[in-house]
Amino acid sequence: MSELDTLRSEIDEIDTQLTALFLRRMDVTARVGAYKQENGLPVLDEAREQEVLARKSAAVSDPARRADVTALYETIMGLSRRQQRNLVNEAGNEGYRQIREAISHSRAPLTAPRVLYQGEPGAYADEAAALFFGEDVPRAHVETWEDIFLALREGRADYGVLPIENSSTGSISQVYDLLAQYGAYIVGEQTVRVEHCLVALPGACLDGIREVCSHEQGLRQCAEFLKAHPDWRAVPRLNTAESAKYVAERGDLTLAAICSRRAARLYGLDILAERIHFNAQNDTRFVVVSPVMERRAGCDKVSALFVLPHRSGSLHEIMTIFAVNGLNMMKLESRPIVGRSWEYLFFVDFTGDLAAPGMDGVLLELSQTAEGFRVLGNYKEACGAACSDGQGGGLK
Repeated sequence: MSELDTLRSEIDEIDTQLTALFLRRMDVTARVGAYKQENGLPVLDEAREQEVLARKSAAVSDPARRADVTALYETIMGLSRRQQRNLVNEAGNEGYRQIREAISHSRAPLTAPRVLYQGEPGAYADEAAALFFGEDVPRAHVETWEDIFLALREGRADYGVLPIENSSTGSISQVYDLLAQYGAYIVGEQTVRVEHCLVALPGACLDGIREVCSHEQGLRQCAEFLKAHPDWRAVPRLNTAESAKYVAERGDLTLAAICSRRAARLYGLDILAERIHFNAQNDTRFVVVSPVMERRAGCDKVSALFVLPHRSGSLHEIMTIFAVNGLNMMKLESRPIVGRSWEYLFFVDFTGDLAAPGMDGVLLELSQTAEGFRVLGNYKEACGAACSDGQGGGLK
């Protein structure tokens, strides 16, 4: 037997002992859960858990191993809480009760919706809305993303379509901030393929262009192409379709826009260059928001936001809840909290159905562990990039 085999054999022996001790511990924590149920005590005793973690860490003589031991016991205690939640009925805190109320008052999808998007007709958001609701569903447009949230809150629209993430340039932070600020819910998502074009008036040519306009994200996604033309002036505008409309109205052969083929056709512009974005797999994820929660068929994705206590290990503690409950965390995004330096609001996407067995306990534990926890929606994940006209999709 080699030295490696000998060491592995020793590990197997230790693991056998660890497994037996772990199962013994779970038997005891089950009895603790029964006691808590009988005496009306909550599953989570945060002060007790912090005391246990501090004691376990202090018992480790090697400072390099203390964080490992803490992580080990955080996972063990997470499994114990999951076990106890099958035994203990809890009313939950205010955050949890608000989540349950939103779920209980969720509505069915509307059959004749009023849909809003930001930008001009031909904007990528217009395209995303057509893909999600159908080309025949009427769509109106507004000037800013915040206008969409205001219209939803005031009852002037049923749904809004907003970009939230691009595969080339990342998350769109302003939309995350608006989701935190307003009480809207995500009820669906649509992913579209971005294939930017450089467009100009009929008769224009590349050599004659002096100024290019687009949404700032469009300019960023075509940065490599623009670098090859250092004499061009890049000017950000409200969105890509509005930029195309601006070029059509100005009548200036030295002016070009970055937008989709759809917008170019709509405003009668010629395409001078195609697929000028630097990432061939340039996709944008749009979210469909509503003033109330909806649960459509096939819900398999949950979006939420939370604030964590400002102490060491709080993020790992939250992530342990997802891990021990078998929930795949698909995205974690942080945003600074205004007025609270170096503290952050976290947005998370994870797999799951709020109606699934055991999910209620997960929501309860998340709301107890975080300083603030709010579900933004439960909806069906978009299966892939698409486009309404078969020619490419995009950002805004």
